[in-house]
Amino acid sequence: MVAGCAVALLATAAGPAQALDNLPPKQPLIQDLQTENGPCATGDDPTYVSQPPRLSAALYDPEEDNQPAEANLVKGEFEVWWTDGAGAEQRRTHTTNTSLSGVRHAWTVPDDIPANTVVSWHVRANDGEATSAWSDEGDGSVCSFVYDDVSPEKPTISSPEYPQDVFWVDGVGVYGHFTMDSPSDDVVSYRYEFPGVPYRTVPAGEPGGPATVPYLPLTSGPKWLAVRAVDRSGRLSAESRYEFNVQSGRAPVARWKLDDPAGSRSAAAETGTAARAGTGVTFGGPAPSGTGATATVGLDGSGHGFLTTDAPATDIRESFAVSGWARPAGTGRNMTVASQDADGRPGFTLGLRTGETGPAWSFAIGDATVSGGAPETGEWAHLLGLYDAETGRARLYVNGREVGTEVAATPAEAAGAFQIGRARGTAGYRDRWHGDIGDVRVHDRVVVPGEVTELALRKPKSLGRWALENATDGTSPEQSGGAPLRLGAGASIYQGSDSSCIPELDPDCPYVPPALVGNGHLGLDGETGYAAADGPVVDTAESFTLGVVVRLTDSAPDRPMTVLSQAGEHTDVLKVRYEPSTYSWQLVMPEKDEAGAPEKVVAQIKSSAGGQERRLAVVYDDGADTITLFLDGSVKETASLPHGLRSTGALQIGRAKAGDGWGEYLHGDVDEVQAYSGALRERDVPFLGTGVDYCPC
Repeated sequence: MVAGCAVALLATAAGPAQALDNLPPKQPLIQDLQTENGPCATGDDPTYVSQPPRLSAALYDPEEDNQPAEANLVKGEFEVWWTDGAGAEQRRTHTTNTSLSGVRHAWTVPDDIPANTVVSWHVRANDGEATSAWSDEGDGSVCSFVYDDVSPEKPTISSPEYPQDVFWVDGVGVYGHFTMDSPSDDVVSYRYEFPGVPYRTVPAGEPGGPATVPYLPLTSGPKWLAVRAVDRSGRLSAESRYEFNVQSGRAPVARWKLDDPAGSRSAAAETGTAARAGTGVTFGGPAPSGTGATATVGLDGSGHGFLTTDAPATDIRESFAVSGWARPAGTGRNMTVASQDADGRPGFTLGLRTGETGPAWSFAIGDATVSGGAPETGEWAHLLGLYDAETGRARLYVNGREVGTEVAATPAEAAGAFQIGRARGTAGYRDRWHGDIGDVRVHDRVVVPGEVTELALRKPKSLGRWALENATDGTSPEQSGGAPLRLGAGASIYQGSDSSCIPELDPDCPYVPPALVGNGHLGLDGETGYAAADGPVVDTAESFTLGVVVRLTDSAPDRPMTVLSQAGEHTDVLKVRYEPSTYSWQLVMPEKDEAGAPEKVVAQIKSSAGGQERRLAVVYDDGADTITLFLDGSVKETASLPHGLRSTGALQIGRAKAGDGWGEYLHGDVDEVQAYSGALRERDVPFLGTGVDYCPC
């Protein structure tokens, strides 16, 4: 055999196999050819490249040439050609190294090819004895490219909604449309970037033409748009930068606080039109705690329980949002918080809907509905339905969080009256609300997620902060003059070392741990030591927050130790403890408030034990039906908790219920016990236990 080639063998009945003539390699196929990483361009539409390109082809020798003892080997012969400015044809060739059949062979074209000239190329395979046909022979085609060595010109940028000649422009939740255009006629796309958003690419409407992109500001302040034009060779222009300033989101076009005096027969409008009330409406009802609302209205669910403006609040064919606080008296039937009349039906409805899976909050517009969340009788919820005309999508938010799945919606004209507590039907009004409603708002723009969160925010209220810096007559005071913590036997307040010796310099000087936070902390002996309030501090059936700083004395505890607990009638409703068997901090709750009820670890976070300061927090969000254990302000684990058990027992520091007595005594130090009604936001949790008198109340 000749090295670098193969022959075919023919076995005959008369004797051993005989060598036949070598078969030539296969003609390269157009689909196996590439210019750079793109396909071979044939015909009158060459590939444009920004540098002398890498040409490649997969080359094959016939399988009949292959023998068990050898491999089919081929090399590639590339050729490019063009016509120069004088009309003379120029050619360049290259032969690759020999490789196995089926391997891709490549050649980077030399730098002396001309720019802005059509360069043609083809390739053939060579097995050392024979060559294939050129790739453009027969049914093949010539490949071509153009080397473009000039970058496009910088694009211009304009926006009718956010012009640069106006310093502050309205605003958050209002789409801007930005048009980018380049004087270069070979631009095919634009690469653009807004602050905080990864860069994207938008195609030009036609070669050299403009492109327009939308942008929805989510926050106020200075903004910018950076754009580069991209030509057909992939070359980028210099960057154009467009700067503009976004105002805060504009106020609602209609708002009814619904805090009118008891006995009123209409609801005053902060903006928009006053709403007359039916006789089934009672003003002066209770407001959701932690909000700016001072009162609400109660609707009796009858035909007289409604409020109406007798006029539309907004054009629902454009972007809009409708929101309000709602507390249902029951969840067994469809009920409407707000709607706007259309022709024989509502243009939209925001409210409660029942279904096979139970009741859910709902926002319907046109024939589209998005549902989610779990309404509970007697429990406040903040609802916001949003229609985004730019995207054509409808969304629903419950207690500041998006629920359900956004849906495509096509709104009908709804030029009828705005309704609170009922929805239009073909035979009159239906789905009447029974319960309380407060602070209804209508925006004629997108209400962005950050604004939704603020609208639904129920600010926590501080119930106590015990710094544990000192004690008098066996009690340690609450910082604001509230009820103190009572110290049991085996508990003492450490207020720093009064020793004049320095352990680092005097080997006989005993080591005394530093105070946890500030100048002192509570020390517990692990046997009888504890501190307790005179009763429950947080209502565990409602949203609450508890924070504590702890340091275990033992580096390897031999038993579980409880940091804090609060009991129900028969057992601890919750406790936070260290469990050495799993090396973790745990949030433990019973399945029921019954004697001997099984306990469940609802959340746990693995961590080291003794000698280190740990900041723990428990946040129960009744609106989201979740309870979260935090460690050191950032590590967390969240569990579902639809219904918190109500606690009647006192807050305990350093011990937990054990049968008819107490157990799981903590051996270690405790500091900065903090309690709130309401759920702290995740961004506020890191402030707990820092010694700062911080309250986002």
